[in-house]
Amino acid sequence: MVVVKDISVHSLCEHHLIPFFGRAHIGYLPGRRVLGLSKLARITDVCARRLQMQERLTKQIADALVETAQPRGVAVVLECSHLCMCARGVQQTEAVTRTSTMVGEFEMDSSLRNEFWSHLSSARL
Repeated sequence: MVVVKDISVHSLCEHHLIPFFGRAHIGYLPGRRVLGLSKLARITDVCARRLQMQERLTKQIADALVETAQPRGVAVVLECSHLCMCARGVQQTEAVTRTSTMVGEFEMDSSLRNEFWSHLSSARL
């Protein structure tokens, strides 16, 4: 399993045209191809440049990895703050929205999912 945590995400909410930003955490199980680590950040950035909904962005990142690398499995988690929540209406400045998607072996194997989640909760170097 290859896991890259804390990839910066910056996008615009398609509903409000207001930014949301945060971190992406990506895990994948290489198949025949192995991607350079920077490609995970590049895929995230390319997908985030469009007007987005966080839920759709999470799935688009996973789909792009499947198409590019043909891995055995992909797991993507996004944790973002939405300025529409912070600056408008309810003004919840500490609210974070977490979305996730699991594809392939991550979808089928709960032990792999648990291992991925444990990587996300482990301390940084």
